[in-house]
Amino acid sequence: MQAGLSQEAFALKCGLDRTYVSGIERGLRNPTLEVIAILARGLGIEMKTLIEFEHKI
Repeated sequence: MQAGLSQEAFALKCGLDRTYVSGIERGLRNPTLEVIAILARGLGIEMKTLIEFEHKI
């Protein structure tokens, strides 16, 4: 997903630490539902969009 912001600017907009956002992006951190809601608001999308994924068989 692209929001047109640097990772640092996006983290600041969401009120989160840049290193935490980086960890989420790299799969090193597992965000809580609260953090997923914050990220979704920051991106201007619904929470479900961040947690949905496609199964490919």
